[in-house]
Amino acid sequence: MGIGFTVDTPLKVAQYGIDSVISIVDDVLLEKLRKMYCELHEIPYKEITDKIEDFRAKRITSYLNLINNLTEQKFEELKNTTINKGNELKQYISMLPDGNSLKKEFKNLTEKMHISEAGNWIKDHLSLGSIDVNIMTKVDKANYWNGEKLPSEYNDAHAALRGFAESDLQSSVILSAGMNPRLYGYMERFEDFYPNENGEMKKKIILKVSDFRSAMIQGKFLAKKGLWVSEYRIESGLNCGGHAFASDGYLLGPILQEFKEKRDELISSTHEVLVQALKNKDRIVPQTALPLKVTAQGGVGTAEEHQFLLDTYELDSVGWGTPFLLVPEVTTVDKVTLEKLVQAKEEDLYLSNISPLGVPFNSLRGNTKDLEKDALIAKGRPGSSCPRQYLSLNHEFTEKDICVASRQYQRLKLKELDAQDLPKESYQQQFDKIVEKSCICVGLSASALMVNQIDHKVEGEGVSVCPGPNMAYFSKLMSLKEMTDHIYGRTNVIADGIRPNMFVKELSIYIDYLKGKIDEVKAIANKKQENYFTTFVKNLNQGIAYYESMFDSSTEAFKDSKDKIFAELDNCQERLQLLSLEIRKLVEMKEMA
Repeated sequence: MGIGFTVDTPLKVAQYGIDSVISIVDDVLLEKLRKMYCELHEIPYKEITDKIEDFRAKRITSYLNLINNLTEQKFEELKNTTINKGNELKQYISMLPDGNSLKKEFKNLTEKMHISEAGNWIKDHLSLGSIDVNIMTKVDKANYWNGEKLPSEYNDAHAALRGFAESDLQSSVILSAGMNPRLYGYMERFEDFYPNENGEMKKKIILKVSDFRSAMIQGKFLAKKGLWVSEYRIESGLNCGGHAFASDGYLLGPILQEFKEKRDELISSTHEVLVQALKNKDRIVPQTALPLKVTAQGGVGTAEEHQFLLDTYELDSVGWGTPFLLVPEVTTVDKVTLEKLVQAKEEDLYLSNISPLGVPFNSLRGNTKDLEKDALIAKGRPGSSCPRQYLSLNHEFTEKDICVASRQYQRLKLKELDAQDLPKESYQQQFDKIVEKSCICVGLSASALMVNQIDHKVEGEGVSVCPGPNMAYFSKLMSLKEMTDHIYGRTNVIADGIRPNMFVKELSIYIDYLKGKIDEVKAIANKKQENYFTTFVKNLNQGIAYYESMFDSSTEAFKDSKDKIFAELDNCQERLQLLSLEIRKLVEMKEMA
């Protein structure tokens, strides 16, 4: 969802029992918002400046504690409902799935008494949504104090983890972007991550994973340290928002099937390792396996798809992200960006190379941050002033790491390019690769400052946004009630016939991705490259075969769209056959060379 779009979402939805996630990358943004909310609620505020030791972790802890307190206050107000609050409570209940037992109980109760008399039941049955946090494990820049490099625990991701661990929250940290062994090891230091005598943990660990193997490796790594992964959140490699971590052609359906078949193995094997580690640490050992959830997200867009995932793969829950960018009650998106998202079509949503991390990044054409970047290039001043420096991870030219989207790096890189005296076309290609990198640190947080009318002179007006491809099919602003009604099938906010099935869409994106990779090479250079392409095609073909069998055996789900689905699968198969021929030609060229 980006850094700023959900930074204060818990204040908007947690009282309705809805879980949400705050990115804790940008401590500057969190400090600015903390000041705003303290002034709004007449709470004493003392600035945590960057002159204070460990300021990053302290800012994060202070912001999370504030959001936690304010959210609990709003929840208590809702529970202590009066006639004036009755409509808000009814809205909460109305958003629940129709078959929900709580919804049925509430209906029966209010038929017998007035809502203002149902206080005890409300206090016993309503629950606050979890305020979870996200840390991208690779955003772990080293930091300096008075010119001296600080120990690794002061790295950005480490400090963010410490900020969360020392907060009052009883929630989860979501670790994304792959494994960071040093960061994982650092988690051992915090008591809140260990189970108590009842097998409960104040702070839980959620891992975003791309496949079962990754889950098993990371789960056991953490278990060896006495740490339990409470949830494995499986995300589509390409049919998602934000950074896209493409697999080698492994598709979501087969991945979910493997998790379903091996879930017990995952639990038992990691629990066995956990028990031994806790014994070695002389810690409390849970008598039974700790709870473990398997969830999925990425490209889900209809109630039918949502329910199919729950039923077919026995998932604990299904996540929705991108469509909520069009729900102002939930997310914080500026007006200009909202208008662009509403109007966005398939061709406007693309997998870009703008991220300084060097990872494909889902983007929206014509976003204001890219327009700002293009204007600087036209003036002959490419690159960002890099006010945040969270992605300063390159030391190609400097001893201290800098960001490849920064003006400093791009000036040095272009100077190096000029010295190569390349032909005009080759020069332009290399030039474009250098200057396309964008300052997404600022771009993904600016919207929160603009909407809340907080000073953003340093950050500017440019906003980056990273919706998944699914955004193309949601074309209007929605209320929270409309969005939940759509999720649970009470209404439909998508125009009929324009949206492909989520599994087919992901397959099509992967074929486009493979074609792009093939187009990048004029000839296969080595065996490793050849194996990559052939394995990719093999995995996609196996995915198609899996889907053909799955859809064929499904009697009720997608029955109204099966013909369209099979036609699209056939089309994908034909496209893949053509790509296989291209790969074969590249191999032959290599053999002839």
